[in-house]
Amino acid sequence: MSRRPPPRHAKTSAPGLVTGIYVPRAADAAASAMTTYGVPLLVLATTGSPVLTGLAFALEWLPRLGAFAAAGTLVDRYGAARVFRLAALARAMVVMTAAFVLAASAEGPTGTVTVMVLAAVSGVATECTFIASETAGGAASRLAGGRAHRVQSVLMAIDQTAILAGPAAAGLLLHWRGPVGMLSILAGLSLLGTVLVPRHKTDMAITPAASVAGGLRTGWSTFRSLPALAWLVGGLVLSNFAAGLLQAAMPIIIVTELGRSSTDAGLIWSTAAVASLLAITATRTAIDRWGLWAVGAVAATIAATATLAVSQAHTYNGYLLLIAVLMAGEGGMVVVLRTLRSQLIPADVFGSTLSVTALLLLAPFPAAGLLVAAVPPDHLSHAITGAAILQALGLAMAFTRLRTLPGLRVPARHP
Repeated sequence: MSRRPPPRHAKTSAPGLVTGIYVPRAADAAASAMTTYGVPLLVLATTGSPVLTGLAFALEWLPRLGAFAAAGTLVDRYGAARVFRLAALARAMVVMTAAFVLAASAEGPTGTVTVMVLAAVSGVATECTFIASETAGGAASRLAGGRAHRVQSVLMAIDQTAILAGPAAAGLLLHWRGPVGMLSILAGLSLLGTVLVPRHKTDMAITPAASVAGGLRTGWSTFRSLPALAWLVGGLVLSNFAAGLLQAAMPIIIVTELGRSSTDAGLIWSTAAVASLLAITATRTAIDRWGLWAVGAVAATIAATATLAVSQAHTYNGYLLLIAVLMAGEGGMVVVLRTLRSQLIPADVFGSTLSVTALLLLAPFPAAGLLVAAVPPDHLSHAITGAAILQALGLAMAFTRLRTLPGLRVPARHP
């Protein structure tokens, strides 16, 4: 019986980690961070409406769910490099078009429609590049074997470094150069990603053509067969709802309620990225010493405690400190998730299964945006408290169950 050849993105003939994985990931992560954190600020600056800001956040995330449904199948069929390159190019074109429109008419219905459409379309392209780069990173992690968490920690460090600079850069550019200046830099970063991603001669379809529905069925079946991954994702779904609520509400709280600038709003997430980056570095060593489960449980406790405290904060410095602690815990959990995912998901269905996990993990974000749009600004703290309680309960249940399951009980390696 002949074996079906592995997907192209699992081959070892690609360039090394630095030029083939890390450098393109850095350019895309910077563009993604500016998109995710900058677009809500752009909407608030252009429209002045908290309701439209919440709706824009939902619009930014809702199409991403549909993008994930197709992106995994496309990556498995055509290869990570090709999908990454085309998605980054599409994002650059959309952003440049929006910049031209806003340069001519930033106010009124034209400006409002432009920023809302930008939120939706840029979200789709961003998640396509994410699936492609995550698939390439998963292949690199499998090749690393027992050191997979080290590859994932580097990828996480790249992402968090981008989040460190992205929100602050978006806020500064929006404050000093306006929407056109911010969007011009974002378009440039997207174009840079298309140039940096390696061009492989083998970048072609080698897996049988499959429909999007077929890819999702395959991914869902694989996901259900991995109980450790399913429980971890389940806990993180509730955690992401709390994080998404904070992300959507923060421009309103900081700019509208506290009267601070868009630069101050971006600085919160940049400061949080510093804490997350430090946590990711510590997580790599901690997993070597204590194993995945122990490190994940500690990170979950930190994240849940910080979110509960954020719901009671009323000052800028309080939000700054507590969100930094929250993101440190989130960073540790994501390293655990990515490591487990790269170890458990078979290579030939990695893209499809990754799409399913991403759909589940990102579904709370548009829901959070809609909730922010519906809740009056002076009641946002109550919504955050409820989300924090759900997060704490979900993570407690998940890690209690994971203590008895294989997968996360990877033996610690003592020096």
